Amino acid sequence: MDLNQKSAISSKDKVVFEHRSFARIGFLGNPSDVYFGRTISFTIGNFWASAKLEPSDHLLIKPHPFHDLVRFDSLDNLVYRLQNDGYYGGVRLVMAICKVFRNYCKDNDIQLHERNFTLSYDTNIPRQTGLSGSSAIVSAALSCLLDFYNVRQQIKIEVRPNLILNAEKELGIVAGLQDRVAQVYGGGLVHMDFSKEHMDKVGYGIYTIMDINLLPPLHLIYAENPSDSGKIHSSVRKRWLDGDEFIISSMSEIAKLAEEGRTALVKKDYSKLKELMNRNFDLRRSMFGDECLGAMNIEMVEVARRIGAAAKFTGSGGAVVVFCPDGPSQVKLLEEECRKSGFILEPVKLLPTRLNNSDLKILSKP
Repeated sequence: MDLNQKSAISSKDKVVFEHRSFARIGFLGNPSDVYFGRTISFTIGNFWASAKLEPSDHLLIKPHPFHDLVRFDSLDNLVYRLQNDGYYGGVRLVMAICKVFRNYCKDNDIQLHERNFTLSYDTNIPRQTGLSGSSAIVSAALSCLLDFYNVRQQIKIEVRPNLILNAEKELGIVAGLQDRVAQVYGGGLVHMDFSKEHMDKVGYGIYTIMDINLLPPLHLIYAENPSDSGKIHSSVRKRWLDGDEFIISSMSEIAKLAEEGRTALVKKDYSKLKELMNRNFDLRRSMFGDECLGAMNIEMVEVARRIGAAAKFTGSGGAVVVFCPDGPSQVKLLEEECRKSGFILEPVKLLPTRLNNSDLKILSKP
């Protein structure tokens, strides 16, 4: 196909694709998803990443005007930005999913047309809060690619989280499938079983959509300057691979919390739910240790526990999900404690599943 023909197609076909992918809360069972465990997770309407794809003559990945900034007010401003936001924006994430998507299609004989596009992204997910900001960008971009190339029916929903994870692995990001599953399913409550037998057989877990309305009112605590969640798993994973009995048994117990949590949610046994959330954090703390988790992250949990609420990390640190079983009066106490500690508190905005009819038709039954 010559350049003129490409231009003609681009000028004729002006369909623009835009998708959002939302921040994720790991509710119970995390981080056992990396260790053949089970989890319950959901995405929230508080924060999201978006991607926009429009036909163009050349393939262009547009840098974000803030997150991929290379122009600064001064040398001090450059250093400040690097210290707070790191060296990387989202362009590398978008390029990585383009590569992984193309290679997957090639390996699986999925034909792609030769038209080009311009792909851009935006995000309001706070950085390094354990809310899956990186995978949200990748997930939104993947949705655009699926629609632009009209291959949504040819790539199973269960496989898509693997593509997102593989894109992040290209960049050295350490993670499991849990976050990507929640974001691909796009809302709703998802129970995930990552049992080794099933993972070895098909490469992905057993994912079951639950009624989001089973959840009680929840709140989110996070800090303006959170810790880096990307290095949390390292030493524990090595110990797990080395056969450390304490780590193996603790991860197994964390995975069981997701099963108990599913039962508690269905029965609306919220006193049990409080117990499970607290136990999830206590087990994580016993494995990773206070130094690894970070004083600020631990303090966010303690702030909630001081007023009798249940609390645990949403991911690997930087934000905490809180359940106040005593209702609005307890939330008021939590607001005051967060204000005194300098933390941000806001209600969790729940989302129904955002899978469209096309996706639901090809969704495997658990």
